[in-house]
Amino acid sequence: MKAKIGMVSLGCAKNLVDSEIMLGMLRNEYEITADEKAADVIIINTCGFIDTAKEESINTILEMAQHKKKNCKCIIVTGCLAERYRDEILQEIPEVDAVIGTGNYSDIINAVNNALAGQKYVNTSPLKDVDYLDKERVVSTGKGFAYLKIAEGCDNCCTYCIIPSLRGRLKSRKIESIVNEARWLADNGYREIILVAQDTSRYGLDIYGKKMLAELLRKLGEIKDLLWIRVLYCYPEAIDDELINEFLENDKVCKYLDIPIQHFSDRILKMMGRRGTSKDILNVIEKVRKKIPGIILRTTMIVGFPGEKEEDFDILCNFIKNIKFDRLGVFTYSREENTPAAGFPDQVDEEVKLERYNKLMSIQKKIAVAKNKKRVGKVYPAIVEGLSEDGIFYFGRTYAEAPDVDSKVYFTSQEPLKEGSFVNVKILNSDEYDLIGEVINEFAE
Repeated sequence: MKAKIGMVSLGCAKNLVDSEIMLGMLRNEYEITADEKAADVIIINTCGFIDTAKEESINTILEMAQHKKKNCKCIIVTGCLAERYRDEILQEIPEVDAVIGTGNYSDIINAVNNALAGQKYVNTSPLKDVDYLDKERVVSTGKGFAYLKIAEGCDNCCTYCIIPSLRGRLKSRKIESIVNEARWLADNGYREIILVAQDTSRYGLDIYGKKMLAELLRKLGEIKDLLWIRVLYCYPEAIDDELINEFLENDKVCKYLDIPIQHFSDRILKMMGRRGTSKDILNVIEKVRKKIPGIILRTTMIVGFPGEKEEDFDILCNFIKNIKFDRLGVFTYSREENTPAAGFPDQVDEEVKLERYNKLMSIQKKIAVAKNKKRVGKVYPAIVEGLSEDGIFYFGRTYAEAPDVDSKVYFTSQEPLKEGSFVNVKILNSDEYDLIGEVINEFAE
């Protein structure tokens, strides 16, 4: 009888892809279960990016370790926390049987086999290549969409970020590999693919000697059964005319651009180690909005960075008020050991960070409400993601919403709808973040 494998995936979409690939490797030799109480082996793919993520990862490991008192035989920890705190995990949580780092997902079968044989197993050697991404995976995001990782690691040296230490330098996949996976996803019914990497805008620089995201989008656009191609994590200074034109001309590319900016004070941007200036950021935003009608812009900001003064924060607030991003995520600065910013003077008090976070979110809330009201009365193609608990409303997304990070659209339908299908939805009402509408007809693929 095959041992049962359970997986708990924490953190970002990039981590989720790694989890799905590991499950794809394991499913031929083991039985996969979604019930951790029934699992013989529980794998926790951890996040170690910021304090809250580390805390969630540790709490999850401890929670899963409780299952070893019952049915579970082995606990395996993988991912960023495992890469960063291998020795501490093994010493302080004896229930853990194996630790696999971010460069060793392809070794997961060895880890499981050794753990089941009663042998501790550790592998946190550096990632040599991204060939592990070529393997078929168990997609866990439902029937409508799937994430597609196009590169690993990062060449940006932001002073607050630990990712290059955990994931290494930029390592892009070959275009052929990505297109083959996208075609496989399309053949298996996934109509939306979401391209992810730590920095998608620099895709290809390491293996082709130039940025190749625009060319990749052209190739992906040729896949007949794909309807939407969404791109996340495009750094503003790397967005050029070629990429903007591809967004404009490629009908399958969602007019949705996620550009992590983090701040707008030039003093703070410099301390963060960000490339480009506030003027560069403004130029990109103005060009994108001018050239791509209907473009949805999403960004993230960090408040409370070391040395952030009131005048720096005021600059950021005024920028948000004036630009009016469609989507905005805000983080309070997390002091991460072994990053340059952790040693900077003038660390900001947690209370001040929280105050600034709340103020920025309050500003964005008013912007979001106003933008939602403007969408009332309009019709949008939408992907169906499920049926609400009340059994009345379906929920899903238009091109203007990315999964997990953005709001949802709720809508009624006179006919039953299938998860993963596309329909045309007329927006009838809006609240602070979500939209409410009705299906007026099915979407013609």
